[in-house]
Amino acid sequence: MSEQQHSAEHIREWVSEIHELLERQRLVEQLVAREDAADERSLIVENMVHKQHLVALSAKLEKIHPADVARILEMLPRKDRLIVWDLVKSDMDGEVLLETSDAVRESLIEAMDTHELVAATEQLDTDEIADLAPDLPDEAVQGIYKTLNPEEREQLRLALSYPENTVGARMDFEMVNVREDVSVEVVLRYLRRLRVLPDHTDQLFVVDRDERLRGVLPLNTLLVSQPEDDVGSIMLASPKHFTADGKLLDAAEAFERYDLITAPVVDESGFVLGRLTVDAMVDFIKERQELEQLSQGGLREEEDIFAPLSNSLKNRAPWLGVNLVTALIASSVISMFEGTISQLVALAALMPIVAGMGGNVGNQTITMIVRALANNPLSSTDVRNLYLKEVSLALINGVMWGAALAVITFIMYKDLPLGVVMMLAVTLNFVLAALLAVTIPVMRARMGRDPALGSSVMITAITDSGGFFIFLGLASLFLLH
Repeated sequence: MSEQQHSAEHIREWVSEIHELLERQRLVEQLVAREDAADERSLIVENMVHKQHLVALSAKLEKIHPADVARILEMLPRKDRLIVWDLVKSDMDGEVLLETSDAVRESLIEAMDTHELVAATEQLDTDEIADLAPDLPDEAVQGIYKTLNPEEREQLRLALSYPENTVGARMDFEMVNVREDVSVEVVLRYLRRLRVLPDHTDQLFVVDRDERLRGVLPLNTLLVSQPEDDVGSIMLASPKHFTADGKLLDAAEAFERYDLITAPVVDESGFVLGRLTVDAMVDFIKERQELEQLSQGGLREEEDIFAPLSNSLKNRAPWLGVNLVTALIASSVISMFEGTISQLVALAALMPIVAGMGGNVGNQTITMIVRALANNPLSSTDVRNLYLKEVSLALINGVMWGAALAVITFIMYKDLPLGVVMMLAVTLNFVLAALLAVTIPVMRARMGRDPALGSSVMITAITDSGGFFIFLGLASLFLLH
């Protein structure tokens, strides 16, 4: 069993145990509630059992990693989640908040007062506080500022000054800088005095007297070099680095492409501001993947599976409205051909096949286009080539699978013209799906919108209506006399 599967199994077991403890607690409360309200003995028993269950649950949570606690909270209904959240040790609050999804984090923050929110950040680094700050109330952020020293305040101000999806918003301020004109022996003495290196330190940043980046010194190179060697003679002079206002997506791709663990972050003049770490990049990539999955269904990342009914209604209603309109259009298309369907009943059975396969083709294409747009903006030439490729692919698949359906239709209904119409309809709907699956996300991206948001909903609606119209239209032209 892999480490990931092992962890997931443990989380499911913990959630099950927590559910059991909470259910036991509710059962005791119900039994005591049936007793005489004035019975002092019953109240004492209830209080003792209540405390016993909460102590057991608190002890269990204390032994669980904050990331796993966050996952457990996401898997609990809102009422149970808040009970468990109250039992999490205060020195874990900040780490747990960092690991939860945006929607769950919002519900947890709502349950905390300003003092609790300020206390939750005491164990966090400045870059981690910067990750949480946009979700916190203004009074909590002001309270956090007061607890920081001047250097940390400036770091937090700097991190919050960059837009969300830029490198500066995710950079870590804990790093080790050394000068190029010092010896390896001096560097090793300096590192021993630090006692602990920042997490994920695989290289030291080499800077000049003005703290401008000159290169990097990998730790493995440092350890095998001679004590008298100068840093400048063994450093890598042209390291991978990023500017603070650069796109985070570009940085994440570079980390994946070059197998980076850390990389320096600089300003326009080359001054070292901080560093990016691989864990920050992994978190960013995971967030993007989750957002894409939600967006394709017309959902927003703010919705929690256990969110209040009103929140879910506001989130989903707009796209359900779009679905209603498109369903009415599809229905009106069918009603236009009532006479055709009444004369050839087989059409009613075959219509969903044409629409369904067209929707599948459209969703496959949209998935590829959204991924391409996420990596790089597409030029006019790129878009033209994509149209050519996807339409050609749709034609080939349409003819191939349309021919297969034509054979099946002939076997079922002994009607060769109906089989030919089926093949033509499938091919044309595939082409329609390919054209629109390229057009919809590209146009949304050029309008500054999320290309993934609702694209699957729109393409399915269009291929349904278009598929019905094409199939029934061809049937009216070639099958009825």
